[in-house]
Amino acid sequence: MPIEAASLRMAQGDDLALLGLLQLVSPALPIGAFAFSQGLESAFELGWVKDEASLGDWLTGVLDDGLSRCELPVLARLQQAWAREDEEAIAWWDSWLAANRETAELAAEDSRLGASLSRLLGSLNLLPEGPSRESPAMPPGAGYVTVFAWAAQVRGVAPRQAMLGFAWAWLENQLAVACKALPLGHTAAQRLVERLRPALVAAVDEALALEDDELGPALPGLALASALHETQYSRLFRS
Repeated sequence: MPIEAASLRMAQGDDLALLGLLQLVSPALPIGAFAFSQGLESAFELGWVKDEASLGDWLTGVLDDGLSRCELPVLARLQQAWAREDEEAIAWWDSWLAANRETAELAAEDSRLGASLSRLLGSLNLLPEGPSRESPAMPPGAGYVTVFAWAAQVRGVAPRQAMLGFAWAWLENQLAVACKALPLGHTAAQRLVERLRPALVAAVDEALALEDDELGPALPGLALASALHETQYSRLFRS
């Protein structure tokens, strides 16, 4: 039986959204995410993370007490704000995220990745055009999550899938850091992917259930590692 034209068009739209998300979370995206470790390199130096098992524990902790309570729920709120063209809410959540960056390196990472993604979207004619056109303006100096939320929205990616993609990109980047600096073998990295895939889904579920007043990361160890990284003698990464 031939597929109905309306169903085919809907499927094609979903396919384009999926491809847009894959483009956005690809390690080949030229925004320089590979240069940052988010404090993980310092955790290696301090001996807090030294093998596959301890790396898995570290990543699980960051996911449970960080991403699921900070970046992921705010990503959903930002994408919804972009969809309803709520410039005030976009600016507020962008500022909220900036205020939750506990070290200079984490703040710099967020702003630099946001600026890089903004430049890339501009070269693709995908930046918002401002209130005089069809969308609100990007906040000045917008952070990475804010720009990512816009890119997901303009590509037609559903918020839940955008959150999963964001979490997946974070996990891939952290494992790439470990493969370069721990070192961690690629097979061990894939074992950690298998271990943590269900945790990514659970983190998105938790993030979607949180109220605004329940948000906020609780990662003192990561903040300390990031602060110590600023004066670490030998470094491969910028954070």
